[in-house]
Amino acid sequence: MAEQFTVPTVDISPYVGDGTDDERAATARALDEACRTVGFVQITGHGVPAAAVDGLTRAMDGFFALPADVKGTYRSPANRGYSPPKSESLSLSLGVESASRMNDFFEAFNVGVEDQAANLWPAEAAGFRAGVEAWFAEAGRVARVLTTVFADALGLPRGFFDASTDHSLDVLRMNNYALPPGEVELDGDLTGMGEHTDYGIVTVLWADQVRGLQVLASDGTWHDVAPADGALLVNLGDLMARWTNERWTSTLHRVKPPIVDGTIERRRSAAFFHDGNVDAVIAALPTCVDPGADPTYPPITVGEHIAAKLAGSRAGTANTAAERDAARVLAAGR
Repeated sequence: MAEQFTVPTVDISPYVGDGTDDERAATARALDEACRTVGFVQITGHGVPAAAVDGLTRAMDGFFALPADVKGTYRSPANRGYSPPKSESLSLSLGVESASRMNDFFEAFNVGVEDQAANLWPAEAAGFRAGVEAWFAEAGRVARVLTTVFADALGLPRGFFDASTDHSLDVLRMNNYALPPGEVELDGDLTGMGEHTDYGIVTVLWADQVRGLQVLASDGTWHDVAPADGALLVNLGDLMARWTNERWTSTLHRVKPPIVDGTIERRRSAAFFHDGNVDAVIAALPTCVDPGADPTYPPITVGEHIAAKLAGSRAGTANTAAERDAARVLAAGR
């Protein structure tokens, strides 16, 4: 009988507060185990106040409730602002061709660090900017705590990742799955968000406790995942998998929105992508490469990698540099 799939829970409070050396070591070991085996982790002890969650959800509800023509005025060619339904295909970020191209059935709003691209702040949604900026700061803090744990877990000097993340390409993507029937005609299978890996170092995810998120296990089967009470879901991105020479896993995941009486049951999520400095070179850590062996991936800059992935998801150009991940998608059960 196959083992039951579970997402490990790791308490990071020893790194948030004044944990002892032994407590921090235990946290680092637990996170290493989770990153080697699953690539998704339930994070507790993160210290994010309930007020920040409330502010985020009010901001999302206020914006996504606006009329479509109002939301459409906040579209941008940069990785900012509004993305309407069916404007993306995340499976193409892996180079996977699909019969229902650009059919990811969610709407989203992106903000990020201002020195990379200007944010758009919808005046029609009261309190939107304040709520989103407060959450952005909290999620960024959690991401930086995690990279501190990563260094310990990998046996690296404290602060190892700082030089590659001190002007990181951080982006917060707020997603909404709630479309009434008849608003959009389907020309293929309904896909909430296609199979994909995240692009950068680590993703910090807040989500409703509504089924839909699915994670691909090592045996090629998909499993439902929802955040535990008070937990944040964390997963690794491609750049961390490259850094660790695949000692750690950038896990494939997707969203399959549940249908209830012909309508999509509402689901909200907010993913904070901690992607690293655009000019940082990501090459396999020597401690993660066996003596005499070649690294699995050649060195690449953060900017080069992110550009190739975005060309797939946003511009419909299959990412030919992602053969390994594309093979995992094609081999997976539906």
